[in-house]
Amino acid sequence: MTDNLPGPFLQRNWIGAVGDYADARIVMVGLPFDGTCSYRPGSRFAPERLRLASWGLEDYSPVYDKHLDEVKFFDAGELEFPLGNTAKSLELIENNARAIFCAGKKFLGIGGEHLVTLPAVKACKEKYENLAVIHFDAHTDLREDYLGEKLSHASVMRRIGEIVGFENIKQIGIRSGLKEEFELMKKYNTLVKNSSELNSLKNKKIFLTIDVDVLDPSVLPGTGTPEPDGLLYRELAQWIKFLSDFNIVAADVVELAPDYDSSEVSTAVVSKIVRDVLMIL
Repeated sequence: MTDNLPGPFLQRNWIGAVGDYADARIVMVGLPFDGTCSYRPGSRFAPERLRLASWGLEDYSPVYDKHLDEVKFFDAGELEFPLGNTAKSLELIENNARAIFCAGKKFLGIGGEHLVTLPAVKACKEKYENLAVIHFDAHTDLREDYLGEKLSHASVMRRIGEIVGFENIKQIGIRSGLKEEFELMKKYNTLVKNSSELNSLKNKKIFLTIDVDVLDPSVLPGTGTPEPDGLLYRELAQWIKFLSDFNIVAADVVELAPDYDSSEVSTAVVSKIVRDVLMIL
């Protein structure tokens, strides 16, 4: 206990977070899980590092003319996962997301690998029947399985499509995947090139999921599966700004692997993406 000490003591929560869960509109939850990573592990370290990096940000966004303390978000900290138990880890995410939705609040997950999106979408679908998913990524993530495993970051959007309906998924920035995955995207017209193609979702509740490898590796090398020919930060920021007119009820930002960028620029970039997402929730 530090109540009787003069301090001040360093904060380890996100800059601008409110101190009371009851006062929050949005609850941020760290999801340090990378148990199905197929190439470069390490995204489990992102939530903690992003919290520290957030203190290098201004809490004011000139783009949105808003301070973070106006957003009213609570930083719940990081979930503790049983190492090696994917099913139990996903269950913990689902239970916590469900509690947040049942309390009438919005959910913001900070990953971790992309599989952490699946249980949050499950809980969100229970609360909001009319749910669609907007997905930023370099990869399709539509495999039926990866090396025989259906619960994988490489198949997360396939599992999500089985929950919300593939017709309710829109994908932006995709440039890598199997031929069968691209055929599935064509079948359901999920791939988006122009912002006007999202207007069909204006009457739906939206779960926004951003895999940061949607950005070009020249902008963000610190990720598990870097893929050339990606978006620049400004392009992603413009997409996020466009989505401020949509009814976003939940979001996550995943797949930062901070130790692959010793400059820590990748972590700084993702912390600003998180700030942008907070501004539109």
